[in-house]
Amino acid sequence: MEARDLRVSDAEREHVGELLQRAVGQGMLSLGEFTERMDTALAAKTRAELNVVLVDLPGIQLISEFTPPPYPDQPYVSRPAPPVPPTVHRSPAPLPGDVVRGRMSSVSRTGSWNVPPALEVNTRLSTVTLDFTRAVMSTQVVHVTIDDYASTISLVVPEEATVDLNGVETVGGSATNKVRTGPPIGPLHLVVRGKVRFGNVTAKHPFGTSIRRMFG
Repeated sequence: MEARDLRVSDAEREHVGELLQRAVGQGMLSLGEFTERMDTALAAKTRAELNVVLVDLPGIQLISEFTPPPYPDQPYVSRPAPPVPPTVHRSPAPLPGDVVRGRMSSVSRTGSWNVPPALEVNTRLSTVTLDFTRAVMSTQVVHVTIDDYASTISLVVPEEATVDLNGVETVGGSATNKVRTGPPIGPLHLVVRGKVRFGNVTAKHPFGTSIRRMFG
């Protein structure tokens, strides 16, 4: 079987996404072209299909030449972690299964869903809604880590909740906070961090909240 007919993995698709992002930064692609090519890349099943989005970009490495970094020559030796000063706050890492994943799809968490202390959002060209208004919280502070390409992510929180979006890095996208940032005095405080590439993340109250305030 020829290399062009080999099936591709998610790692190879994400590698191509990084190359397309680099092409946008160099002015070779517009945002519209980036979105179209990312759509094609995420749907590609073989290397031939994946290379279509790169062939006219000069100096861009084709996926057939992509190889993962080599393993180190020396065997891995476990070393104890350095002590952490008691004043340093360490955010909890996402637990297995606490991942919201979407690939060219619509993903939502609504109603009385169980919210873990840490949540990861890993999405590509998707529409994501995380509605915390009736969710069951295990902690007051919830850490949300985002790794996204060209998606629309909505974080809907109760009226008393606060959201911190200061840790979100945007590349050709936006992070919009329509609620209070803190201090965390209500039942929920979201701490959001990560990277949004050519997409957007918005923290907001449920539809009609401002009208209820006006006539409340």
